[in-house]
Amino acid sequence: MARHPHAEAAPPARVVQAQALRRLVQALVERSGSSPIEAERVAHHLVDADLSGHDTHGVAMLPRYLENLRTGGLVANRELVVVHDHGALVTLDGQAGYGQVIGAQAMALGIERARVHGVAVLGLANSHHLGRIGAYAEQCLDAGLVSIHFVNVVTQPLVAPFGGSDARLATNPMCVGLPMGPALEPLLLDFATSRIAMGKVHEAQRQGRPLPPGAAIDAEGRPSRDPGVMLQEPRGALLPLGAHKGYGLAVACELLAGALTGGLTLHQPRAAGAIINNMLSILVDPERLGTAAHLAAQAHAFADWVKASPPTRESGVMLPGEPEAASRRRRRAEGIALDAATWAGLLAAGSVLGIEDAALLALAEGG
Repeated sequence: MARHPHAEAAPPARVVQAQALRRLVQALVERSGSSPIEAERVAHHLVDADLSGHDTHGVAMLPRYLENLRTGGLVANRELVVVHDHGALVTLDGQAGYGQVIGAQAMALGIERARVHGVAVLGLANSHHLGRIGAYAEQCLDAGLVSIHFVNVVTQPLVAPFGGSDARLATNPMCVGLPMGPALEPLLLDFATSRIAMGKVHEAQRQGRPLPPGAAIDAEGRPSRDPGVMLQEPRGALLPLGAHKGYGLAVACELLAGALTGGLTLHQPRAAGAIINNMLSILVDPERLGTAAHLAAQAHAFADWVKASPPTRESGVMLPGEPEAASRRRRRAEGIALDAATWAGLLAAGSVLGIEDAALLALAEGG
């Protein structure tokens, strides 16, 4: 690392209001060949990830997407394809299209089916990177539905299995969305099954920060806090969340998302830039189950009980989803801070597409 391993992160290169950042990202995606509608949907998803505090899945991903578009790993203007349709059970193919569009289309179909049948099970295969999985749980929550999502990542192996010393898995996220009644924020649990997501490695590298202790090993299997061990050859590996427990959950995500959906599992080396997601989603309508009112009452009682625990930190006890809601309120008011590397990456992407820096700067400033 160029900086001292415990140096503080550099100040942001630029603070951009959400609407201006959406216009900037939309301009880049549209110039790269997407329809205006697709570009708007991708921009909304990426900026919403930043608003939610998930910077690793926000606009910093866009240069990688555009590179995958040039190399054929991502295809613009693709639509969701229904492979098998059995009412409440549907398998789908994303045709390597923008995951932000494909995932939203899949959830819209799942919501429609859950309304009819009370439950829907979706097997989505072959989508380009889906982005922040919590966005799809939020889409279901807006419809009043419970949802559970298992995802695998067909990419370069990144995570060592428990008891192993090299990468054999990816960061395989899972997500749960649960309506908590009108008085509470919905529960939204969205996490990688590795100790940290790979985006956190890139973020640490950009900001000159060390990785958390116990997050990674180098190519020799030794503990390391240097993000470079994941970005330079020979590469190290991330470690699973919660040792054998997170490893077991990662394996379950791999098989549920990569095999049951009709997609692929990660069982051989992949090109470093490739990033295909498969996702198994289960949607449940509490109204059709007959427990919606009971769910709200019990969720409220449980939340009160848990949050009454004497605090050990200033924020006190928070339920999953509350940090994201707080981040959205704060960043809508204060703007989204982009670090120097993220801003430089957006400018570089614009240059490749023939958009001058001044034009992107004008968009960022609300012009």
